[in-house]
Amino acid sequence: MAIVAPAASEPKSNSLALTGWIMFDWAAQPFYTLVSTFLFAPYFANVFIGNPVQGQAMWAYAAAVSGLAVAVLSPILGAIADRTGGLKRWIFAFSLVFVAGQMALWVAAPGADASAVWIVLLAIVAVSMAGEFSAVFNNSLMPALVGRDGLGRLSGFGWAAGYVGGLIALIIMAGFVVSNPATGKSMLGLDPLIPFSAAREADRLVGPFSALWFAVFIIPFFLFTPDIPVRPGARWRQAARDGVADLWRTIQNVRDYREIARFLIARMLYTDGLAAIFIFGGIYASAIFGWGAFQLGMFGIILSIAAAAGGFAGGFLDDRFGAKPVILSALVLLIAGATGVLSIDADSVLFGVPVERADGGAFAGQGERLYIAFAILIGLASGPLQASSRSLLARMAPPERMTEFFGLFAFSGKVTSFMAPLAIAAVTQATGSQRLGISVVLIFLAAGFSLMATVKTS
Repeated sequence: MAIVAPAASEPKSNSLALTGWIMFDWAAQPFYTLVSTFLFAPYFANVFIGNPVQGQAMWAYAAAVSGLAVAVLSPILGAIADRTGGLKRWIFAFSLVFVAGQMALWVAAPGADASAVWIVLLAIVAVSMAGEFSAVFNNSLMPALVGRDGLGRLSGFGWAAGYVGGLIALIIMAGFVVSNPATGKSMLGLDPLIPFSAAREADRLVGPFSALWFAVFIIPFFLFTPDIPVRPGARWRQAARDGVADLWRTIQNVRDYREIARFLIARMLYTDGLAAIFIFGGIYASAIFGWGAFQLGMFGIILSIAAAAGGFAGGFLDDRFGAKPVILSALVLLIAGATGVLSIDADSVLFGVPVERADGGAFAGQGERLYIAFAILIGLASGPLQASSRSLLARMAPPERMTEFFGLFAFSGKVTSFMAPLAIAAVTQATGSQRLGISVVLIFLAAGFSLMATVKTS
């Protein structure tokens, strides 16, 4: 999937180098699409744990732990890497954890003992951390690949490619592996490669499949994308001391980076809300409509198409109009979509308009179809929101401290990420209502929009 270098960007790297960088998103996305959102997370809550409310709470606590670890460690690792160079070494090390952790999800068999539950939870935490740490170093390579005028398109192409990769992976799993228990057929009407059974091998295969996908498609990145050179004479111990000292000076002198700080706080809020929507959207839909892996797979395909289209278009809009207008517009769509999704339950839409359930097949009910329509708004908004946030920081951050600032970027995306899942877990347990639990995301989105509107980007 070679690409043409973005026009008018004065690219510093050839098409193979850019394609290799984009393939990172392509390789990593199936974890977020298949494992975190549409297939494994609902399976974990509803089948492996066997109690949707308890399962949602446990998944939320795992997300909170990994988010807190990423928030604390990402800026430190980024500051150290700026001192040592050689970012691809870091990505390779975390890639090993990313692959091994997803392979471990195979143990999530129904009826497994407590040790298997702990293995799965620890694997989810480790994989989430490794994926985020790898993204810090991958994002830091952007300004070395293209000029400022092409950052929006490069970032947008990356997000779009990631969603397309997740989409294709989802089609493979839902079309050839996961079956509809009612018919025994796959989404494509075929006999699945793994027949449905009480052991749920098809659902458990999601983790190993995503691991293998990453291991294969990350290869072009390591082969073709240039690295930040290793700093001559750099020693790890000294780099760690100096990197932490640099980070501390940045924090102390935050007034020198006031607009970046305001942007990162805004992103902290809206990214937390977006992440929670994706983490718990599949679980919520599974609970209110009784969707299984078959319906969730189809749902994921629809959303992935919307997100890929949004990311691709957002890249051009970013370079044309600027990252901030794209971010604010995406947040408006996201808030509208999230509100619409939360207005729907099994028997009503728009906070109380009654509808009849339908048993005529997947998405036959009015509530289900409207749920999908609102979710498409979320998909269209998510690509530009994430891509333009990444390109905006690449334009604003000091070039010589790019990895440190992308560490802070990861910090801003994770420092409160434990708060939204924690709030969702607490409200869900206190009220016994998944809808009330998930509704806290609207607070994060609205606050992020309000603060982002005040950021001066030039």
